Amino acid sequence: MEAIVAGRGEFKEGLYAGIGIAIGYFPAALTYGLLAKSAELSFVETMSLSIFVFAGAAQYIALNLIALGTGIFEIVLTTFILNIRHFLMSAALNEKAENESIWKKSAYAFGVTDETFSVAAMREGSINSFYMAGLVIISYSSWVISSGLGYIAGNALPQVVQESMGIALYAMFIGLLVPSLKQSMKAVLLAGTAALLNCVFIYSGTLSTGWAIIISTLLAAVAIEAADQMRRKGRSL
Repeated sequence: MEAIVAGRGEFKEGLYAGIGIAIGYFPAALTYGLLAKSAELSFVETMSLSIFVFAGAAQYIALNLIALGTGIFEIVLTTFILNIRHFLMSAALNEKAENESIWKKSAYAFGVTDETFSVAAMREGSINSFYMAGLVIISYSSWVISSGLGYIAGNALPQVVQESMGIALYAMFIGLLVPSLKQSMKAVLLAGTAALLNCVFIYSGTLSTGWAIIISTLLAAVAIEAADQMRRKGRSL
């Protein structure tokens, strides 16, 4: 009985901790739904992305690639590369996690996003499945429901507005990128190098749009990281 009462308390604490995330997800997910409608995805396709992927940046870039007619394999590979950081976040949270069965950890690992990771990582003490369930459920519900509301709202917009929503997708990418650019010159170099390589690959006809994004991102990441390591070694000599 004491364990059940304690579990309920942990669950409620997770819910309360996730309220801010749920509020923050509302406009982002609403915009995703609007953009998915403008990209001519069906309601089922739009909701499936939110239900099974639950990753804002990945869903946005997937929309862009779908609109460009990119193949499924390139879309999956691109979003996988984009979300590699989730391995690191899950590994970090595992250090704070209580000793529970693997299926419980696997269940709440699905709900690890940048925001839920930040909240869980800053919590004093350990985390457990009850706390993470509350945190993930309120965040996940907000994202999924808001995605659907955005799609439905898109149906009510005039056709000319729906068609112009494609521009908002690029504005969203800029909004995601600018904060990182303000904080790190390395991010500026990475974004600039990737963009330059992407343009070279596409306009030279070397690669398709999907592969150009993947290859340019990987090459830029490797090149910038190698240059940064060389710079650090030079300073230590």
